[in-house]
Amino acid sequence: MRDDEAAPLTEEERNLLRALRPAMAALMRSFDDDLQRFQRLSHTEYIALMFLSEAPERTMRLSDLAELCQQSASAIGRTVKRLEAEGLVGRQQSVHDARSFNAVLTEAGLARLEEAVPVHVASVRRRFFDQLDGIDLGKLAVAFQRIAQGA
Repeated sequence: MRDDEAAPLTEEERNLLRALRPAMAALMRSFDDDLQRFQRLSHTEYIALMFLSEAPERTMRLSDLAELCQQSASAIGRTVKRLEAEGLVGRQQSVHDARSFNAVLTEAGLARLEEAVPVHVASVRRRFFDQLDGIDLGKLAVAFQRIAQGA
C-alpha cells in the first residue's frame, strides 16, 4: 500500500497527533522556565552542559555539540558564547582541524550543572513522567527512537 493509500486516521490517532506538538512545546517551555527560575540557565544551555560533561575530557567539537543539541551551528555558537561569558565553558581551536573549535566544560560549568541536575530531574518527573502513569515506558522509548531514526 502506498502512503497516499493509507487508511484514514482513527479519532484516537488524530487526537494523539494533534496533542503531540503542543505537548512537546509545553514540555520544553516548562523545562526552560524551571531552569531559568531556579538556576538562571536555559534548557538549551543545560543540555549543552550535560553533553559536554559526558564527553571525553569534557570537550567536544562545536559541530558535534550542535548536532546533539539539535541546533544550527550559529545557534550553538550563541549558546556557547553565553556559557563562555559566565565562565562555564571555554572555547578552543581544535588541534586536529584548525578550522574547527571545541567547547570545553570548565570546573565552574560542571559545578553549575551539578546544581541544576536536581531542578531538571524534578521538573522532568513532575511535568513528563508523572503524566505517563500506566504507559509502558520501554515501548514508548523504542517507538520514539524509531521515529527519530526515520523508520
